[in-house]
Amino acid sequence: MDQPTVGILHPGSMGAAVAACTAANAAAVLWCETGRSTASVERAARFGLVPVVTLAELLDRSDIVISLCPPAVAEALARDVAGHRFAGVYVEANAINPERVQRIAGLLEPDATVVDGGVVGSPPVRGKTPTLYLSGPTAATERIEALFAGTAVQTAVLGTEVGKASALKLAYASFQKTSRVLVALAIGMAREHGVDQELIEVASRRTDSYLAEPEYVAKTAARAWRWGPELEEAAEALAAAGLPPEMLRAAASTLARWDDAKDGELTLTEAMDRLAQP
Repeated sequence: MDQPTVGILHPGSMGAAVAACTAANAAAVLWCETGRSTASVERAARFGLVPVVTLAELLDRSDIVISLCPPAVAEALARDVAGHRFAGVYVEANAINPERVQRIAGLLEPDATVVDGGVVGSPPVRGKTPTLYLSGPTAATERIEALFAGTAVQTAVLGTEVGKASALKLAYASFQKTSRVLVALAIGMAREHGVDQELIEVASRRTDSYLAEPEYVAKTAARAWRWGPELEEAAEALAAAGLPPEMLRAAASTLARWDDAKDGELTLTEAMDRLAQP
């Protein structure tokens, strides 16, 4: 099969790095520069992505489109793509709940073939090797496996049912991200009473505890603008399964206190100070 042309929507820190990995097996990797920030332009250039002016041009030229954007806009973006009658493979790789993935598939089919995707792990840079879990029609998931073959992005197919990959992604995120929020709250309580260093010392005796990694609180703060919506999606998935969603909604509410720290470089003290300010 000839090498496909790939389009990425949009080149954020994860999207740009994942898209760049496809270059090894693609004819070109495109992105739409109209309306994007200076940071996006610089990031796309750094990863060697090819700019196009309009979404229509990206869709006309692309055989495979990968959607990696903030969860809140995933459906609106898919609706725009559907309006152009895109007829290739659409990888819905956002951190959204299975019901939303299925709605997106309904928007795009039968013109496009939808593959459900979920990235677990950090962006594929500096030796990181995330896994892209896939579910959907066999021929389409095989094309995506081939696209990432030999790259830093590993792939794993979970079956043909659209929604499985997103369910796995949110199930993992619900544990991992909420655990980081609990660390911040525990440190905040201890800090208020002047025993935060003692708390960290106690936790350090258990190397398998997130509480032994207090420095990660600052990273959590910088990522809160992305993590909060993911936990809201996970809460919806819990509610749909008849499980209580309140814990994840509370964690998302806590993360919202750090929304203005978007991708910033905070110290632990700065992150904790912001957390303590309603």
